Amino acid sequence: MSPAYLTMDVMSYVSIEGVSVYAEEAGSGEPVLLLHGGFNSLEHLRPLGSVLARTHRVLSFERPGHGRSPDVRGAYSYDDGVAQALAFLDACGVGAAHIVGYSDGAIIGMLLALRHPERVRSLVSISGNLNPDAFNDSTDDGAARVLSLLPKISEGSEPVVGDDSGVSGGEGVLGGEGVLGSEGVLGSEGGTPRDDTRSLDSDVDTEREHYERLSPDGPDHADVVLDKLFMLWTSEPQIDPSELKAITTPTLIMSADRDTIRPDHSLVMAASIPGAQLCIVPGATHDLVADRPALVNLVVTEFLVGL
Repeated sequence: MSPAYLTMDVMSYVSIEGVSVYAEEAGSGEPVLLLHGGFNSLEHLRPLGSVLARTHRVLSFERPGHGRSPDVRGAYSYDDGVAQALAFLDACGVGAAHIVGYSDGAIIGMLLALRHPERVRSLVSISGNLNPDAFNDSTDDGAARVLSLLPKISEGSEPVVGDDSGVSGGEGVLGGEGVLGSEGVLGSEGGTPRDDTRSLDSDVDTEREHYERLSPDGPDHADVVLDKLFMLWTSEPQIDPSELKAITTPTLIMSADRDTIRPDHSLVMAASIPGAQLCIVPGATHDLVADRPALVNLVVTEFLVGL
């Protein structure tokens, strides 16, 4: 049985950098900042946030141009995303938080860990990337890059690929009951992989429906937001793997075996961060949080609870 979604304790608008953005808060405990993906609203990560709120104080907001937050003039940048995340934490009175980011949110989380380590208790990066060459349709030779990069990575890295002990090192991920109970891995609805391999276009269509329903800018503004996002996605980020050795916070890198982000790219990310853990979710696409919700929720929760 799928876990019931928790009702958000607080739903409000918060002013960050002169823009009123929609925000939610639920649960209690150590703070977790949940960062959504590009052209996503908080609805996309609500199942994950609901599970995390059982053990943590979950804070989340919708960046300008997303969900219920109005758009702003000008292009998007990940630098702006970092500034917005910091301003939101300040508005919530939170000095440091566990960062759980998906796609664009994962990139923002990675930049937070690099540039503002004092604000990051841990990092969960779900389907993030270091540069536009990470995408499956890139002409970059991923295998050759992995072979050239792996000898140069930190000796302290501990990527986990298909380890039966799970990402948290104990029996709670793939064996034992763990946080979600014995039915939370494969025995619950959503625990088995989808038979189809959905395209990015179909994901965008689903999110467009949410956008048209939620956006204060009206449904016609969706194309403006998408144009700005495609410009962002094809030019940023530009993070050299060698920079990642500076990250000392506990880190979990996640992506899917059918992701638009190549698995070898995720491997390089995890191997470049000292002590980082790696989870490649089987039978899932870039939208792994919807394709395999029970598995993703379990792995993320066990990682955070095990810190």
